[in-house]
Amino acid sequence: MAGYSALIKRLGHQRWFAWLGRQLVPVDKVITRWTRGRFMILGKPDLPSLLITTVGRRSGQARTNPLLYAPLDGGYVVVGSNWGQEKHPAWSANLLADPSAVVEIRGERIPVRATLATGAEYDRLWALVVRVWPAYDSYAERAGRKIRIFHLVPNKG
Repeated sequence: MAGYSALIKRLGHQRWFAWLGRQLVPVDKVITRWTRGRFMILGKPDLPSLLITTVGRRSGQARTNPLLYAPLDGGYVVVGSNWGQEKHPAWSANLLADPSAVVEIRGERIPVRATLATGAEYDRLWALVVRVWPAYDSYAERAGRKIRIFHLVPNKG
């Protein structure tokens, strides 16, 4: 699996790969949920992935998206790269409006609270997430914006 993962990480820098990834998000949500995280659109994941459910800031409806994450201190660091698009992903704006969310990892649903990273914390978390998915550097260059990073901490309660 390590060779496969290395190939996917290399391909992740390509514009066509990001385009294809955006098209496959709806299918990836279904596969990830149906297999309880054992498989994703790219096969059996050895990249850490989760489903995040936020509440739409305008619609009030639950919105679920598959994301890669970096584990940190019992929580999860997620990136609003939007595959390198100019606009921030809607789920990240939803977290700014309401930092409460639910993540699903391997079938386990975990309520979390999001904190937007800024300053030195942003730089530290950026270094962490690019170790998981090096293509974030390419996405940031293409996006022409500061990509949002959130630290999701499980709610103890």
